Amino acid sequence: MSNLIRKTDPGFTYTDYLTWPEGERWELISGQAFAMSPAPSNFHQLIVGTLFSAIHQHLRGKPCRPFIAPFDVRLPRAGTANDQIDTVVQPDISVVCDPVKLKDNHGCLGAPDWVIEVLSPSTAIRDQSLKRSLYETHGVAEYWLVHPTDRSVCIYRLADNAYGKSLVFGTEDTCSPLAFPELIITVADIFSDLPPIDDAVL
Repeated sequence: MSNLIRKTDPGFTYTDYLTWPEGERWELISGQAFAMSPAPSNFHQLIVGTLFSAIHQHLRGKPCRPFIAPFDVRLPRAGTANDQIDTVVQPDISVVCDPVKLKDNHGCLGAPDWVIEVLSPSTAIRDQSLKRSLYETHGVAEYWLVHPTDRSVCIYRLADNAYGKSLVFGTEDTCSPLAFPELIITVADIFSDLPPIDDAVL
């Protein structure tokens, strides 16, 4: 599997995905496979951990559930059987409020309510373009992109089935998800425990 990236039409499905080695991480987008390697950097994982900790603490005892990667999010086309789903992604953080989407205990079947991706060199283009479009199409209500190099958070919110212009927050700002306005995240705190970031090791 180490050299697998693409397959001719009709492409890979969730059935294929389940047969791949457990030690390898992949995402499927419209039947095409994208390697999730190398492993994320220390900086990336510290940022994800800080955000997840704040979200998990806030949602404790509430119906919405936060999940941290690796966590499969299957995004089916209308009328597609589970074994024929051709899009499976692993966001850094997913928040799911509909328990029906979690009922088979194999990740999330359908769009999470809130997705967060922390950018890294190996995934930045995909996160900012391909996956942004994917989350918009499938109805992810809120999509956050965390930029480690400039220490900012870019937020897209769904309105009339489309993401409008992004909102950008820097280290002097606080931000909150629209669904949980009482969850106030200070952007500086996301990066406060990090040593100086070298772009080469993000």
